[in-house]
Amino acid sequence: MVEGRKRAVSIRMSVADVRRIKKLAQRLNVRDSDVIRFAIKTMLGRLMPLYEPEARGRNLVPVLVEAGVDFLRFFDLDTARLDALINSEVDPEKRVSREDLALIALAGIQEPYAALKLSELSDSDGAPPTSDVSSSIRQYLYQKYVYRSSSEAEVPPPLRFALAGARHE
Repeated sequence: MVEGRKRAVSIRMSVADVRRIKKLAQRLNVRDSDVIRFAIKTMLGRLMPLYEPEARGRNLVPVLVEAGVDFLRFFDLDTARLDALINSEVDPEKRVSREDLALIALAGIQEPYAALKLSELSDSDGAPPTSDVSSSIRQYLYQKYVYRSSSEAEVPPPLRFALAGARHE
């Protein structure tokens, strides 16, 4: 197939979703297909690292955090599935801990239990959780996997300084 060509795709959707799409398209004065293409392109942009085969381990933490609980619920991602998705074929130093994967999975199904789990994990790291569970989980995971002090050793000093400043904003 030529890359620039478009293909028709059939999608099964609920009557309520089709009605919402039609109302949104009407309000924006665009075609229904424009609304659907926008939704798909937006979703693909947010989940881009998931379809890049070299993206594994802690590099996927931001994608899962930013995708949110709706993503986890819709695809029924439990700890075992998250572990297979994130940690398969990953060096040990780039793996996401099983406890943190459980925390991510719990955030998608049982927020009160996720808050309790986060409290236990945060106590061991010395960082108290805030009252907003989802932002606390986000902060905890970003601090542990994205802004890791061990990975800062690999970052050149000027960039390390910029990253440190970005964390405190």
